[in-house]
Amino acid sequence: MTRLFRRAGTALALFFVAPHALAQTAPAPAPAAQVQDADPALWVVKDEDTTIYLFGTIHVLKPGLSWFDEAVKKAFDESAEMVTEIGTMPDQAAIQPLLMKHAISMSGPSLTERLPEEKRAAFTKAVTDAGIPVAAVDRFKPWFAASQLGLVALQKAGYDPNSGVEQKLSEAAKAANKPVSGLETIDQQFGFFNALSEEAQIKFLTESLDQLENVGPEFAKMVAEWSEGDAVGLAAIMNEALRSSPELSKMLLADRNARWAEWIDTRLDTPGVVFVAVGAGHLAGDDSVQAMLAKRKIKTQRIEY
Repeated sequence: MTRLFRRAGTALALFFVAPHALAQTAPAPAPAAQVQDADPALWVVKDEDTTIYLFGTIHVLKPGLSWFDEAVKKAFDESAEMVTEIGTMPDQAAIQPLLMKHAISMSGPSLTERLPEEKRAAFTKAVTDAGIPVAAVDRFKPWFAASQLGLVALQKAGYDPNSGVEQKLSEAAKAANKPVSGLETIDQQFGFFNALSEEAQIKFLTESLDQLENVGPEFAKMVAEWSEGDAVGLAAIMNEALRSSPELSKMLLADRNARWAEWIDTRLDTPGVVFVAVGAGHLAGDDSVQAMLAKRKIKTQRIEY
């Protein structure tokens, strides 16, 4: 399990829309640099009258990475609609009751009390360094505290949710009056984490505390593989580590990818062109969406560009 949770803080940016409800730290200023070209992987599923593009996203990126061009832009422009993990991001007023439902515990032991004694000082220091009030975080559930600390670490390393792929795609869809829908909801995504066992959530948080300093470098490796379109390399970094925890691997990957493959199978019955954009980790490895589609005898084709 340790291999998995070394990367726990970065996993959210490959598998889930990052729940940055409280983590609002501004990215560290970066020196001016030339725009870097990126060619992330793109796949397509087709039948006689339906085309579905599959594009893997990174939910937070540093500014200055050029990926929305060439084949990706062409596929997006050809599509009559866009489908992402959660569709249009709800506003904070809609998110707050979901946080109370899935991420906050107003009774029982505090989060500090739930942690192993030897991890409590590190937890307090990490929260203080992140600029989040300790009293507020003490009512967080462990999964949410881990996600917030991981996201703050990414922001301090220069990554910005506003530079993420979904943000840019959503802006482009709005400008083109392209309808946007979601495969899941924020309620469901929060619920997946909340459904993890207490043991898994605590492990998620304690291992995240141990690895906060490594979040930036680990994530940089993932972004590099994504930028090069190396789905195999991305799977080697991320998905194989997830198998160390059957509980989290099943929740993050296998179950969701199977449901999304079913959605694609059903959507093929309706004519049209669709651009589907989900976390890049879902399109790599043995439990990928493509693998789930293959079980349904549906072929996916990599678009080379």
